[in-house]
Amino acid sequence: MRIVAAQDYDLRREVEYGSPEQNEAVKHIVAAVKQEGDAALLRFTEKFDGTKLEAGALRVTQEELKAAYERVEPSFVTAIAAAAVNIRAFHSRQKRNSWMDVQPDGSLLGQIIRPLKRVGVYVPGGKAAYPSSVLMNVIPAQVAGVPEIVMVTPPATGGQEGIDPYILVAAAEAGVNEIYRVGGAQAIAALAYGTESITPVDKICGPGNIYVALAKREVYGVVDIDSIAGPSEIAILADDVADPAYVAADLLSQAEHDEMASAILVTTSPDFAKACQREVEQQLAELPRKVIAGASIENYGVILLVNSIEEGIDVINRLAPEHFELIVENPMGYLGMIQNAGAIFLGPYSSEPVGDYFAGPNHIIPTNGTARFSSPVDVDDFIKKSSVIYYSKQALLENGETIMELARKEGLEGHARAIEIRLRKEGKVE
Repeated sequence: MRIVAAQDYDLRREVEYGSPEQNEAVKHIVAAVKQEGDAALLRFTEKFDGTKLEAGALRVTQEELKAAYERVEPSFVTAIAAAAVNIRAFHSRQKRNSWMDVQPDGSLLGQIIRPLKRVGVYVPGGKAAYPSSVLMNVIPAQVAGVPEIVMVTPPATGGQEGIDPYILVAAAEAGVNEIYRVGGAQAIAALAYGTESITPVDKICGPGNIYVALAKREVYGVVDIDSIAGPSEIAILADDVADPAYVAADLLSQAEHDEMASAILVTTSPDFAKACQREVEQQLAELPRKVIAGASIENYGVILLVNSIEEGIDVINRLAPEHFELIVENPMGYLGMIQNAGAIFLGPYSSEPVGDYFAGPNHIIPTNGTARFSSPVDVDDFIKKSSVIYYSKQALLENGETIMELARKEGLEGHARAIEIRLRKEGKVE
């Protein structure tokens, strides 16, 4: 992990939107599913996942969900249930209420909050299976009041035995009972357009590989999506009060996700930088996913030297990382200066995996610097708002001419006349 001065490092990272070939492949898959329905799903599942399914076998049965419990440790069931409690408690505080405001002139203005009717959750199954992602997608939707939540996941995340049982148990614990064994771009297309087996949804959430991301972009507008997620990121700002072993372990916790994941340490101490560099090398050698993590550290890992904590915070704000750990003396004193970060972890014991699995905040967080303008998945992602306007006669008579003035300045005479006809009938204008 190289050490460089922050001013000599290009903080920009080019956003990956797939090769022309990948984009073209996704367009073909989406179009085929839209036109052929289940037949295309079965064909692509055999081609890309190596799993031949019979017609009508896409949906996971209740018997399979029950059997999954027999294949996982009781301790996992206990752990996933405890995590669900924390996640639900955190997201419950985000819930909005409809409101109405009666004006002195008798008008009523307000906003109605309604949940989306049907949401699709994509759970990946490539380099690893992520039952925690089930909770992070499903629970905010449930808190919002979404009545129909459907899950799709590749058919062989658990190898020859089918879907990973930990994913199925997480789904069952979260209360999802409509699950389909289909993945990739074809699953996204099915959620967007529907097939004989899958009813279309209003919104698609959940991370996936480049083909999933491109498919979500392709169907956006037909349905809503959460985001087009990039590789995982972590940035840590630390001074020499931090423990190099802790910092190195946290950097590797994200590097092991993906060869394209980025792990960046920003520090004021050259000696601490060297200590962390050694720790990363030592811990990486013993990491089960050291090939993936090693490629990430080699290509996207760096230690940046700065002259002060304030300069380090400026670097962080320019990076706008997905995950940001602040391990310095008095981290709370600097919290107000952090403008751009998806999730902020304060102090030596707030390791990034605490947020990934258990604390309660959502772990689906903006990547590729988009924390400058976007937020983690939350309850607001699963609601829609309708404005309510009840205008009284008194209010229209008082404000009608002003409304007409604005309409005519925009050249929209029909708008103005819609008001004028009412004012004339009430004797307000000639």
